[in-house]
Amino acid sequence: MRKEDLTAIVTGVLARAPAWVRHDLGASDKLVRARAEDALAAMITSALAGYADGTPTR
Repeated sequence: MRKEDLTAIVTGVLARAPAWVRHDLGASDKLVRARAEDALAAMITSALAGYADGTPTR
């Protein structure tokens, strides 16, 4: 995977992230922030897996 592809995938995931994820990433509460980080990691993992098997997420 080229760096440009990876950048486009991660940027796309961030652009589609739900408002609660974006909001909670900046939370001072560690548990709230961890939940948002876990959700974002799952979204990125899913997008990368879709790229790898030829079914990118939109």
